[in-house]
Amino acid sequence: MSKKITYPEFKVTEIQGRYLTNNHLQAFLSRLDPSFNLKVLGTSEKDKPIYGLTMGSGARRILMWSQMHGNEATTTKAVLDLINYLKLELGESKIILKNCTLHIIPILNPDGAEAYTRVNANGIDLNRDAQEQSQKESKILRTAYDDFQPDYCFNLHDQRTIFNVGETEKPATVSFLAPAFDIDRNVSESREKSMQVIDAMNQKLQQHIPGQIGRYDDSFNSNCVGDAFQMLQTPTILFEAGHFPKDYQRETTREYLYMALMEALNTISNGDFKKCTVTDYLAIPENRKMLYDVLITNVQILDAALKPDAKAGILFQERLEGQHIVFRPIIELLGETEKVLFGHEVKDASNRKDRLWLEKHGILALFS
Repeated sequence: MSKKITYPEFKVTEIQGRYLTNNHLQAFLSRLDPSFNLKVLGTSEKDKPIYGLTMGSGARRILMWSQMHGNEATTTKAVLDLINYLKLELGESKIILKNCTLHIIPILNPDGAEAYTRVNANGIDLNRDAQEQSQKESKILRTAYDDFQPDYCFNLHDQRTIFNVGETEKPATVSFLAPAFDIDRNVSESREKSMQVIDAMNQKLQQHIPGQIGRYDDSFNSNCVGDAFQMLQTPTILFEAGHFPKDYQRETTREYLYMALMEALNTISNGDFKKCTVTDYLAIPENRKMLYDVLITNVQILDAALKPDAKAGILFQERLEGQHIVFRPIIELLGETEKVLFGHEVKDASNRKDRLWLEKHGILALFS
């Protein structure tokens, strides 16, 4: 029996970090053989190519796209790892490619990716352009949908470090959503299928990051692409790559996203939904916004105008400097609050060691 290949052996190691553009993809894409049917599906508003590739030959058709928001690259990295594994055509990958056909758009918004912005070159959020389709990128995605006629859609995103799971202090490292198709958020046949696949992924991930999987808000908005495709009765799943402790480059989260994608493909490939239920999907705790990158207690030590029970909440702003993303601290909360709040790091300003940590990370200077 051959040795099972492990994640580090097929991870696309030359692509890491938070900044990922078309230029970073070139070497990887150039190594794909013609069977991947790599094509330029069209160009962005600033005439950058938008690539699509197809792999597999099975009847179950899955369309997935990443970096609809240009500054959300974690899922793109996971998708590249997925492609790198599937192309080895080992055991389970062989079965997936036999039963499924995948059409993948690695970067839908190359202009936003290059500028490291959520929106495209015209300042439009492509995930609010599903109905109007005013942008070239939106038209390309809809054409891919119409031409490919998928049985499932995977809408791949990142989410901020502020998201926790339910009422707990655990970060929402991975979150999912089966988008609504109507204002009442009813459960149709297609939405039920989305929920079942998510339940399968949740069961898998709970074995590795228990309590760190969230369910994204399902408020209906027909302008959102996931909602729009669900309205067309195509099971659609929103993936959100979130924070894992101290993993600001999202390399650990990347592996869990790969794991989720593989579980989704295995579930769809083998068609075994018996253990996956709507009830279990709805039992996944919703995301909340209760986390700061740094939560500081006894902050009156740093600002004498504050009362003893005041807190400071620090968030890191992501900025593109050269070809790298840097994290600059800003004060998001300062003062008294009755809200329950958590921090990825919690520091006590009355503690000398904690003050030295705050100084080292450029946070103490914010109170000067």
